[in-house]
Amino acid sequence: MHITLMMAAAASLSWSDLPPELLGLLKRLPSLADRVRLRAVCQPWHSNARLQSLPPPLPWLTLLDGTFLSIPDDSWLFLMQIDGGCSLMNPFSKATLDLPNLAALWCSDWCNEGAGFNPLFYKLVVPSPLDSSPESLVAVLILDDGRFGTVCICHPPVATNFTLGKRAESTLYLVDVAFFNGKLYGLDFRNKLVIFEIGYDLGSKPKISATECIINSGDLWDLPHSLSTEDVYPLKEYLVECCGKLLRVVRFIHRPSSTSFSIKHDRTVAFDVIEADLSTNPGQWRWINKLDGQALFVGRHCSKSFAAEQYNGIQEDCIYFMSDYDWPDCVADPLGDSGVYNLRNGSVTPLLSQTATVPQHHGGQWRPTWFFPAGSIV
Repeated sequence: MHITLMMAAAASLSWSDLPPELLGLLKRLPSLADRVRLRAVCQPWHSNARLQSLPPPLPWLTLLDGTFLSIPDDSWLFLMQIDGGCSLMNPFSKATLDLPNLAALWCSDWCNEGAGFNPLFYKLVVPSPLDSSPESLVAVLILDDGRFGTVCICHPPVATNFTLGKRAESTLYLVDVAFFNGKLYGLDFRNKLVIFEIGYDLGSKPKISATECIINSGDLWDLPHSLSTEDVYPLKEYLVECCGKLLRVVRFIHRPSSTSFSIKHDRTVAFDVIEADLSTNPGQWRWINKLDGQALFVGRHCSKSFAAEQYNGIQEDCIYFMSDYDWPDCVADPLGDSGVYNLRNGSVTPLLSQTATVPQHHGGQWRPTWFFPAGSIV
């Protein structure tokens, strides 16, 4: 009889009858998707969850099918339509901003120059979050497989085009761009760091007026001591803002000599982190061996730093990386060369646990990317 009464009482309870203190579990959920599911249980939980002070959610890793990529300093997606039209969309607020047809813009700069390559890569950066500054500039680096590049400045919601291409910048072969302290910087694969001067014409439209080399080529080709000089190590490089510093992150990838023309067996084995010391004129590169409690998430489409103590599951002084190889090299195994590099001891661990299901990639011309979701959803 007693057991029957207990079962009847339990059956009469609903999720809303559970104590609100259980919402403290939100602090233990690093995934934004899990937080949303918890809030969706019932209205009381949804209302109380909005009052919780939560650490930011972990970034998502998106495997692209040619549909979107993200901006590192925003929760915005870059969308490209079949007809070439481009726009930015915040998936949480549903706000949208129109951009120029970037493929047509690239073609107008390069097709008449005889470049003969197709644009394969877009990197979008902003000087300030679009949610708080909807009229902020958007800079776009467009690269093809021959490293010919165009830098485009857009000023949403007006879809204006102002570019810096081959004719204005014939000596630069850019690998990355980033806004730092409100200024746009570009990294040349020959170790140069340049600053792009952005001005306005009489119609108050933005334009790129000039570039200035602020750090010349330096002796940065030395391998880390842990690597053999007899092996081949292709490089990937990223620009990342971290705690008021502009960092150049160099990724060393081991390629077995027997597969010198294939990346199937390429594996990342080391990173160098080099600070752009802008206190001197000209500036200089300075190696660093710690991130002061930060963690870096690097990728060709977007990179970002985080204070590790604010996130559940993120390790400090570590670099999280993905298989951001050129399409179609990453199609068969999109997470083949992804992982976590510990800057303190040089170890590399898998990005996903051994028991995690590796998602399959089904085409698309762009690389995987990080997406940094908003801290909360109403």
